Amino acid sequence: MSIVTKSIVNADAEARYLSPGELDRIKSFVTGGEARLRIAQSLTANRERIVKQAGDQLFQKRPDVVSPGGNAYGEEMTATCLRDLDYYLRLITYGIVSGDVTPIEEIGIVGVREMYKSLGTPIDAVAGGVAAMKAAATGMMSSEDAAEAASYFDYVIGAMS
Repeated sequence: MSIVTKSIVNADAEARYLSPGELDRIKSFVTGGEARLRIAQSLTANRERIVKQAGDQLFQKRPDVVSPGGNAYGEEMTATCLRDLDYYLRLITYGIVSGDVTPIEEIGIVGVREMYKSLGTPIDAVAGGVAAMKAAATGMMSSEDAAEAASYFDYVIGAMS
């Protein structure tokens, strides 16, 4: 839920007009909209490169996951791992566009630790893959855009810790 929707829902629940603080937060959200869209477009346009770089970095740091017996051993399982990284990158773009982590949480973070545990997948490796995506993605951006995007990557990483 965006800050605009949250503000309206909260004000309506209390049968009041939006407060000056809420209006300021909405103004800031609207003003930052162009930057959030630019960041999401950059991530989307470069997603294959970001995921590939992150995968290469992850598999170099964690050879156990691509070795026999590892969760990403073999072409099919490696592709599944990269698909998961792409999924998290997509969720991050949703959060950036909305200016809120709620879509990330509601769509893809709730229960993620339990799911990976049940699959025997080392969650720290998945979090490491997301961290590698963060490095690859933010390295392609201005420092201002990188700072904005970084918080969403950090949210996903933190949820896996």
